[in-house]
Amino acid sequence: MSDFFSSINSFLEAVLFFDIFFGTIDGAKVPFLVAWLIVGGIYLTFLTRFVNLRMFKHSFDIIRGRYRTADDVGEISPFGALSTALSATVGLGNIAGVALAVSLGGPGATFWMIVAGFLGMSLKFTEVTLSLQHRVFLKDGTVMGGAMEYLSRGLAQKGYAKFGKVLAVIFALFMIGGAIGGGNIFQTSQALGAVAQEVTFFKDFPIVFGLIVALFVGFVIIGGVTRIAKLTGFLVPIMAIIYIGSSLWILAYHFEKLDDAIAIIFHEAFSTSAIYGGMAGAIVQGFQRAVFSSEAGIGSSPVAHAPVKTKYAVRQGFVALYEPFIDTVMICTMTALVIVITGVYAHDGAYMSLIEAKQGAALTSAAYGTVVSWFPAVLSISITLFAFSTLVAWSYYGERAWVYLFGTKYSMVYKVSYLVLIVIATITETAVLVDFSFMLFLTMALPNILGLYILSGDVKRELDMYLVKLKSGELDREALR
Repeated sequence: MSDFFSSINSFLEAVLFFDIFFGTIDGAKVPFLVAWLIVGGIYLTFLTRFVNLRMFKHSFDIIRGRYRTADDVGEISPFGALSTALSATVGLGNIAGVALAVSLGGPGATFWMIVAGFLGMSLKFTEVTLSLQHRVFLKDGTVMGGAMEYLSRGLAQKGYAKFGKVLAVIFALFMIGGAIGGGNIFQTSQALGAVAQEVTFFKDFPIVFGLIVALFVGFVIIGGVTRIAKLTGFLVPIMAIIYIGSSLWILAYHFEKLDDAIAIIFHEAFSTSAIYGGMAGAIVQGFQRAVFSSEAGIGSSPVAHAPVKTKYAVRQGFVALYEPFIDTVMICTMTALVIVITGVYAHDGAYMSLIEAKQGAALTSAAYGTVVSWFPAVLSISITLFAFSTLVAWSYYGERAWVYLFGTKYSMVYKVSYLVLIVIATITETAVLVDFSFMLFLTMALPNILGLYILSGDVKRELDMYLVKLKSGELDREALR
């Protein structure tokens, strides 16, 4: 199995991950798709005139229900859609991915993760708005949205029907691969690695862990998006409270080291040291892990936002701004600070074996365990919840891509296969799977951001019209009280 993933991984590297010299330092190079994401984020941030900053408060008002109208159409609330999307993004990317970013790219990767989160807010706003502009209500009442729809329908409106269809099919295939790799196998294997540290039974019988997780995931995903939204709306706040509370405890314990950690992060962000690949290495690791965590520019979470009840497509785009902010700017930064302060990322330290095996979740668990011995047990609970919610959300993402390609009558084939892969992930070598997962995630950005470039003008026009209505007071008058 590991040979299979390794072969696909090498193929993707050869075809899609050719390197370009983008700020080369000490021989380190930035993969094309990382540069693709950076440029896309910068372009959309300026095009929307920093929508990620100026609409932050308004998006919060939408989330709390201030702008509901009688004309809203959809299946789930804006908060339900945000919770479903966050359940996919606030996952092991925040725990395992950040630990790997710092251990492989150095503390400076933290700074670039924050920058990626800031740019990711503009990417997320654009792709979610497009998802709502081009969503389709099927006969069975479900909603089809996401990159598949705006690539095919949006580009068709621009006169590029065949090209748009090709991009949509390519994206759907990548999304199914991303669901299998990053949304399923990576989550399961990393969760097992952390939980087995506390429950040794699962270390000896990992398949039992896989069967238990598959059973619970199966119960939820059979119920469809409404059940998923209800579960994630319940789980996401609990996950956030447990994990953020634990992180703040660690940071408070090491409060006197906080200034030094922040200084190290800023210094290493622009360092030419070859230990971690220099500045380019920090940029690559920071952006890759931020993208894997927040999924901004990947085109996945627009699927979760598509069924939302709203009158204006751009309105849910504002709500989506909170995803990269909560996921990357807040939670990822906390994790990175814990990793840096505790020093577990050092290549000459006691945890080198975990770094080499790319067991990021276990590395984070070790960092938390340096303060209080029972913290890894608390973290294991957080990791299990994170992995479970991500597994559930990504099953829906992959299913929508599957339905786009093969139709609704074959959706159960996908669901069963997804559950089987959860079990397989517990008995497969994980180091290769980590690379495989990141690769599949990033390849989704290739067709997605190309579509965002072409269709960004439509988003800009709707944004401008919405802001005119907001300024005139029309949106306040039509809102339900």
